[in-house]
Amino acid sequence: MTMEDTGFSPRNDSGEGEGDQASGNGKAMLGIQEVASQLGVTLRALRFYEKEGLIKPERVGTTRVYTKREIGRMQLILRGKRLGFSIREIKEFLDLYDADPNHQEQMERLAERVRERLDELEEQRKALEQTIEELTTIEREARARLQP
Repeated sequence: MTMEDTGFSPRNDSGEGEGDQASGNGKAMLGIQEVASQLGVTLRALRFYEKEGLIKPERVGTTRVYTKREIGRMQLILRGKRLGFSIREIKEFLDLYDADPNHQEQMERLAERVRERLDELEEQRKALEQTIEELTTIEREARARLQP
């Protein structure tokens, strides 16, 4: 299984032929507005993830430009947030990917953290089921008392 199979690895494609701006190195680039629109996030969100060190857009003058790699990292960040991982955990996954060419450590950490998250969600499910049962009982009792 590769890192791409897990959905937690940024691709390092050149992406030639895509985007409105291109640098001299042949990498396709998109501006911040285009990336925000494509990903369905705000400009502020992109700046936040940059400030947190999760993405590192290149600069053309004072303009932020995003390669396919940075867009891929943003997709992973958004997926990680949707799955309930913290910014710190997502950063750890991305940092491990960059540091370990075989991705062994990243896969081990990912598997551990996914198991922890599944356990947390199972506990939440049990708590929700109990709450639903209690509320259903209370509703039934309240409605029974309303009957003449």
